[in-house]
Amino acid sequence: MNKATLSYAKQQDELDELSHYRNQFHIPKDKNGNELIYLCGNSLGLQPKSTKTYINQELEDWANLGVEGHTEAKNPWLPYHEFLTESMAKVVGAKPIEVVVMNTLTANLHFMMVSFYKPTPKRYKILIEADAFPSDKYAVESQLRHHGYDDKAGVVLWKARDGEELARYEDLETIMEAQGDEIALIMIGGVNYYTGQFFDLKRITNLGHKHGCVVGFDCAHGAGNVNLDLHNSGADFAVWCTYKYMNSGPGSLSGCFVHERHAHDKNLNRFAGWWSHNKETRFNMRGEFDVLPGAEGWQLSNPPILSMAAIKASADLFNEVGMDKLIEKSKKLTGYFEFLINELNNSDIKIITPSNPDERGCQLSIQVKNADRALHNKLTEAGVISDWREPDVIRCAPVPLYNSFEDVFNMVEKLKVLLSD
Repeated sequence: MNKATLSYAKQQDELDELSHYRNQFHIPKDKNGNELIYLCGNSLGLQPKSTKTYINQELEDWANLGVEGHTEAKNPWLPYHEFLTESMAKVVGAKPIEVVVMNTLTANLHFMMVSFYKPTPKRYKILIEADAFPSDKYAVESQLRHHGYDDKAGVVLWKARDGEELARYEDLETIMEAQGDEIALIMIGGVNYYTGQFFDLKRITNLGHKHGCVVGFDCAHGAGNVNLDLHNSGADFAVWCTYKYMNSGPGSLSGCFVHERHAHDKNLNRFAGWWSHNKETRFNMRGEFDVLPGAEGWQLSNPPILSMAAIKASADLFNEVGMDKLIEKSKKLTGYFEFLINELNNSDIKIITPSNPDERGCQLSIQVKNADRALHNKLTEAGVISDWREPDVIRCAPVPLYNSFEDVFNMVEKLKVLLSD
């Protein structure tokens, strides 16, 4: 059967053992009630239909129990964050002691740098990828300024070569050979937001540690998307949001990983709050600070239950399906998407995401020649929800939990028409 046909796409959906999970999500529709082709889970994941039930449970317990809900709710609020730990640890490839859900993404990045960025006059620089997500760049620059260092001289950029989009590891090795003894922290986006390149976390960590650097990752575009394997990567820390592939809702909470080798180090500098204090004596209110072991020891405040309820709704789905099956489908779905785009054989567009399935997640970044955003706008008008990133890229993410092979086929058919106009 010809792969570039609707009948082939439908056949693949029939063979897909995860296809029924699409029905567990709200798919946005146009004004005529037709489902849109939603390929923007890399920016904001769709809402599981169970989310409302999970949140309503907490609203009902709040209404009926008031403050007693902290201990008497169906899901008691005092330990609510603990209900997310095991599922989240499985998603990112960590041990439960290494993971906590708290705060928001850039806030957690700053909290991690409070503990793990320890500049000295000789070793104070921070290495990031040149095309890092802007928030990461702003965060590391502000940390440099906070410690009294120049925020331009202190940032080392791992750049792609001229005429290329993807960063090369040999160039990172060259940087480290030249400046490794001046770099205090390597902080890389685990999956680059722009190109979709999934970096080798273990390779980067080993290189950084070889040169005496602390290594951390922003896994916002990796959590729920790729096999992060954070524990085995050896990274010192990682952070991620939950509203992209983890489908927890706009602005929802962040996840945080601290490797277990740091779990019992009470001498690590940190900002503290009462939720990082020993649970047994937390409410005595009078004693000296006694920090919890593991990632929980970086918490500040009691958990925001309504946001965590939304995370729990999605995390339970991930726990049910498992990352292995999601990644298996993702590689097939994204591979089919790549095949169809390449079949267009159109010189005006080019995929800049790595073609090796092990070096990407489900996002494909489509570079548009002589771009002025017009093609993206036409796609949107045609019922395809993707996103545009300056200067010339349309990002599309066929998410395995709710996207179909038919979604991908129909999107490329619409793209074909627009390119021929």
